Amino acid sequence: MTGDRTTELARAAWPDVPPDALVLLPIGSTEQHGPHLPLDTDSVIAHAVARRASTALPTGLVAPTLPYGASGEHAGFPGTVSIGHEALRAVLVELVRSLSLWAARIVLVNGHGGNAATLDTAVRLLRAEGHDVAWTGCPAPGGDAHAGRTETSLMLHLAPEHVRLEAAVTGDTRPLSVLLPELMAHGVRAVSPSGVLGDPTGASAGEGRTTMDAMVSTAVRRITTWTVDDRGRLTEPAHQAVRP
Repeated sequence: MTGDRTTELARAAWPDVPPDALVLLPIGSTEQHGPHLPLDTDSVIAHAVARRASTALPTGLVAPTLPYGASGEHAGFPGTVSIGHEALRAVLVELVRSLSLWAARIVLVNGHGGNAATLDTAVRLLRAEGHDVAWTGCPAPGGDAHAGRTETSLMLHLAPEHVRLEAAVTGDTRPLSVLLPELMAHGVRAVSPSGVLGDPTGASAGEGRTTMDAMVSTAVRRITTWTVDDRGRLTEPAHQAVRP
């Protein structure tokens, strides 16, 4: 690269792009996150993980965040925008095919759990085509499901001006594994009228900073190790594994 290194692809000129570029593409969503968090919460978190991880990777570049995903379970809330699994798969496939014309390796950094099934199918196809691509989630050890303490703390750290703590309410606090069948069948609103799955009480910017540091460390470790499972997902040795 020429001059000071930027890791933001959108801010670079084409001569700045290294021939062995490692591109991190954040995948987010535009969906409700309770009455207190913004609709772009997943996108903000995915971009932050990708951007901070890129600084630890010698040729890392962060592509502009994809702000739409498969968020049909949140369709009962105004503001949610979902493109569904089929459209998301097509977008991911074409983005990676295009990036592969000049990037040496591509990592899809996913901030929304509802995108995971589509990432599996898209990345498996792309790897079968010969593209050096994989995906990773943004795991938060011990985190709650949606718009609770974990995401509220992360957003207090990353974008406190967009958090409305005075509007925060406790939602359904049952484990996601218990909630999932009802969520899949009837959507989030049937389970939690507020859209919160968890309890934001006690959230803090300090906790969010600690969580973000752990998420970035996990991403860097997975990318550096580059062990890919049959889903096309970056994994770690069993003793270090953190769920996506």
